[in-house]
Amino acid sequence: MNVLRTKSVERSIADTEEPEHRLKKNLTALDLTVFGVGVIIGAGIFVYTGQVAASNAGPAIAISFAIAGLACALAALCYAEFASTVPVAGSAYTFSYATFGELVAWIIGWDLALEFTVGAAALSVGFSGYLQAVLEGTPFAIPDQIASVESGVVNLPAIVISLLVMVVLIGGVKLSSRINQVVVAIKLAVVAIVIVMGIGYVKLSNYTPFIPESKPPASEGGGDFWSSTLISSIFGLEPAVYGVAGVVAGASIVFFAFIGFDVVATTAEETKNPQRNVPIGILSSLAIVTGLYIAVSLIITGMQSYDEIDPTDAAPLATAFDAVGQDWIGDVIAIGACIGLTVVVMILMMGQTRVAFAMARDGLLPPVLSKVHPTYGTPYVITIIAGVGVAVMSGFVPFATLGHLVSIGTLFAFVLVSIGVVVLRRTRPDLPRAFRAPAVTLVATLSVLLCGYLMLNLTGETWVRFGVWMVIGVVVYFAYGVRRSNLAREESGEKAVPGR
Repeated sequence: MNVLRTKSVERSIADTEEPEHRLKKNLTALDLTVFGVGVIIGAGIFVYTGQVAASNAGPAIAISFAIAGLACALAALCYAEFASTVPVAGSAYTFSYATFGELVAWIIGWDLALEFTVGAAALSVGFSGYLQAVLEGTPFAIPDQIASVESGVVNLPAIVISLLVMVVLIGGVKLSSRINQVVVAIKLAVVAIVIVMGIGYVKLSNYTPFIPESKPPASEGGGDFWSSTLISSIFGLEPAVYGVAGVVAGASIVFFAFIGFDVVATTAEETKNPQRNVPIGILSSLAIVTGLYIAVSLIITGMQSYDEIDPTDAAPLATAFDAVGQDWIGDVIAIGACIGLTVVVMILMMGQTRVAFAMARDGLLPPVLSKVHPTYGTPYVITIIAGVGVAVMSGFVPFATLGHLVSIGTLFAFVLVSIGVVVLRRTRPDLPRAFRAPAVTLVATLSVLLCGYLMLNLTGETWVRFGVWMVIGVVVYFAYGVRRSNLAREESGEKAVPGR
């Protein structure tokens, strides 16, 4: 039983040409940049800005975003080289299959399923929060019982938006891209309103102290393993919020908001001239949003003192303008956020379906999941399954729990990709690389160290949940994929399954 068997880059690319599993190549560099901006501008600005400022970093949340952006930039260079070398659906899963072998590829694919599915669910919950802000005080106000799991029984708006997005994705990625372009324009307009209108209400006194003094957490049980960062538990440090430790912990949390560019990598197989367009889409989208994140975080913490921001507020940007008497701006922001978060859900769900599609095509998941719709050219079976899964998760799991799981899953994927790009440079120096990460060994090493450190700044509870998910994944692999993958069938001399 060889769990480290690798699938060559040439074979991965050749599989994309099989008629039964061929995806349409519709996307351009502009499409990919818009996709990236569309998914990154989401919960990071619309939800986490207020929550992390209030609970972890104060005005220094701008530094938290900068740290998270730096970690993403390092990983983005590695992703860009990999995606231009192996333009195949599956992102880090496909890259790992070519470098580390099947078991590691399965683990990273299982991890990406967590990242994208849980991410889509988290953004569905974020959409629900802003929708409630829009409808509050109207005859269409959403009753508490169906508004969230914290105040009621189920989050019905989150379920509905998840299922609607599923239908759009089945209709085709180009349709999704056109919708995304319109919505990204709306989101950028909302961000511009926050910056332009909000700057006049900024009080410099709210920036003092910029990094609040470190202090023990306010919540009960704040010193136990479950609620403390893992690094605190390992080294016996006293748990604290604010200060430098709070800023770094904040970076670990807001990292959730930067996952857009690795979704771009999952669309490589549906991209025209992917060797050129994928790196452009990845790097340009990341550069655009990092600047916007920092600007918006400075505006919001300048408008309101960090200790006056409600850490449980699901719509902090709208609330900030309500607090200065500009309710109409708050309403505009809430409407724009509703529209914008819808597209983030769509892109994350699309990322999940493409990873599962690639795994099914390789035989690691049942082959039915790799079936492509005869009219729309989309993997409709896995899209339906993913849509239902996102709907159930968003309807019954709180936002904070979902967000932390996405962050740790994303950071873990970045670590493996950063290592993998160096491995592939040494094992396959002959491969054509349209984009080469500069000083790749240094860049990859810094990426691994920074991402690993950010992972350590997530809570013990998050690590335990992540560990349980990964253990389940390993069990599934040895129960199914290790004997049924295409490579396993070839090793045992079995006849290949038609269509693979």
